[in-house]
Amino acid sequence: MEALAGSRFYFPCVKPPTINHHQIRRTQRLMITRASIAVEQKNPETKVALVRIGTRGSPLALAQAYETKSKLIAAHEELAEDGAIEIVIIKTTGDKILSQPLADIGGKGLFTKEIDEALLNNEIDIAVHSMKDVPTYLPDKIFLPCNLEREDVRDAFISTTAASLADLPDGSVVGTASLRRKSQLLHRYPSLKVQDNFRGNVQTRLRKLNEGIVQATLLALAGLKRLDMTENVSSVLSIDDMLPAVAQGAIGIACLNDDDKMVNYLASLNHEETRLAISCERAFLETLDGSCRTPIAGYACRDENGDCFFRGLVASTDGKKVIETSRRGPYAFDDMVSMGRDAGKELLSKAGPGFFDPR
Repeated sequence: MEALAGSRFYFPCVKPPTINHHQIRRTQRLMITRASIAVEQKNPETKVALVRIGTRGSPLALAQAYETKSKLIAAHEELAEDGAIEIVIIKTTGDKILSQPLADIGGKGLFTKEIDEALLNNEIDIAVHSMKDVPTYLPDKIFLPCNLEREDVRDAFISTTAASLADLPDGSVVGTASLRRKSQLLHRYPSLKVQDNFRGNVQTRLRKLNEGIVQATLLALAGLKRLDMTENVSSVLSIDDMLPAVAQGAIGIACLNDDDKMVNYLASLNHEETRLAISCERAFLETLDGSCRTPIAGYACRDENGDCFFRGLVASTDGKKVIETSRRGPYAFDDMVSMGRDAGKELLSKAGPGFFDPR
């Protein structure tokens, strides 16, 4: 494991994603809008599903659930039968309370708690999550053995008036619910303003943008790709300009640790390179004890030599102080978890007492 000095980093491992979602998306476009009705009006004569997939009800969450369903069907013949897989929509605390910043209503776990409870109560068999919403701790008996292949990790800049952040006039308002984005944005463009309770699903945020509530917003490119909404993107931010959230672009699928059938199903879908990268990043986040109150970013990937390259960052919410570090080492689980933890300890030491206290 090797610590790397310097405040700017070149990411040789950032390349266009290889995932082809074309066929999956055709199914999503047909089915997502009908999902809530289909679940609520389930025919009592329909046979019991072999796999019940728990998910939030947003268009993006449903796109991820249907992607999971398609992959399960492709890998297991018996799941291709009509009714073999059921999508179960679960409303989470984070979906119910939209008027307050996430940090003020509990931070991590707001989009997973109710889904975890459904899993523990045997109301669903597997749970599909955006990995960046998943706390670094999991409830007892819940196991997360599977990450699907990661999408593009970068953030997208969207505006009706400017082609890039650099083109925004001084004083322009950028809407984001992410302290990570806010701090990095203000660090590079201190003349801009941030509306930091810019919450809602992708469609809601784009509507607010079109209504002129803000002049621009930043969204995960992965979500826009999964929704086939990249036509809204004005430009894509480089990793060096906007380091992603830990686990951004990755889908995680959980089940009960004693449910061998589901564990086997999920093992067939797991993308190991993604799982290892996410493990490195989450070890970094866990070491920092990160929450929605602290701007934290981290990204691990395989470089041109096959090694792991990790970069991590913590910042003050006003963007005036940004502390960064990086590591390079073998692309193997133990080494990568060690890298993440070591990088987290370094930033804790550099930040000093009080840096992570609520403000």
